[in-house]
Amino acid sequence: MSQTDFADPQATFSGTREVDPRHALNETRLAAWLADNVMGFSGPLAIRQFRGGQSNPTYEITTPARTYVLRRKPPGTLLASAHAVDREFRVISALHAQGYPVARPWALCTDDSVIGSMFYVMDKVDGRILWDLKLPGMEPAGRRAIYEAQVDALAALHRFDPEAIGLGDYGRPGNYFERQVGRWTKQYRASETTLIPAMDRLIEFLPATLPAQGPTRIVHGDFRLDNLILHPERPEVEAVLDWELSTLGDPMADFSYLLIAWVIPATERNGLAGADLPALGIPSVAETVARYAAKTGTAAPENLDWLFAYNLFRLAAICQGIAGRVRDGTAASAQARAMGAQAPVLAEAALTFARRAGA
Repeated sequence: MSQTDFADPQATFSGTREVDPRHALNETRLAAWLADNVMGFSGPLAIRQFRGGQSNPTYEITTPARTYVLRRKPPGTLLASAHAVDREFRVISALHAQGYPVARPWALCTDDSVIGSMFYVMDKVDGRILWDLKLPGMEPAGRRAIYEAQVDALAALHRFDPEAIGLGDYGRPGNYFERQVGRWTKQYRASETTLIPAMDRLIEFLPATLPAQGPTRIVHGDFRLDNLILHPERPEVEAVLDWELSTLGDPMADFSYLLIAWVIPATERNGLAGADLPALGIPSVAETVARYAAKTGTAAPENLDWLFAYNLFRLAAICQGIAGRVRDGTAASAQARAMGAQAPVLAEAALTFARRAGA
């Protein structure tokens, strides 16, 4: 797993800039590879880098006839199993074949000599990416429709039988939360820069109180509103983005992660707790749980406090990973440093829910 951009209020697809010199591409070699591997590709090409994002560098490749998106592994020392863009390519290829809303994938390159690291190319999907969960400037009915479309897209993902769409070996079945707690503990320890007592307590509590295993499904790993491209005018999901944390696992991990927004204070950039949801038209947690359960045919979760503790622990580990990358010199922006500094705050929030769950 890799560090994702959950805390970046304008993550991967938030407009473009000149390519960072640290992430520069060899345009001649890239153009030749695209001509050989992407059906219908024809140059010349222009390259810009998407703003934001501390994980996989992402580029806009513009040609006279079409615009593509290129996602690559970053240069430098990486955590084991991190930034697996080949897995991203595999999952969106399988889902695209089923009609699920993802960008059309074109080709994967595993030859580091082309641009310096593995990458894949997909179509650029036009539409809206909404950053502020309170959706300012919209009518209540419009907000509700977007929230319903969001949970419907997640439910649709969780209805797929991985075996039936060729993803039966995309991850290990069973013991999902046990494996995830172990993985994020390991990555937290590998990136540890200062001691965070709350993380130590969570590392003791979570493995000792694991929930019962749910059905094995495709888990996105970072499913939230600003990882969706919405139709320019209608409340419809055109594409789900950022599959780098996807695997096989318990769908409650995804769903509870989505619900985290409802427990983050509304005074924060992307929190809903304390907001007047009925006036805004935003469904409550109870309404969201009921809709997801109806769309998937599953029971509502009974252990949300544990699930919230787990998700906030995972986010704290992700932030600590970004702090580790700052330490190692593979991330240097002020934004990366700010995200790294969130680890202790998230750990304390996770511990609060752990205590409610019986810690």
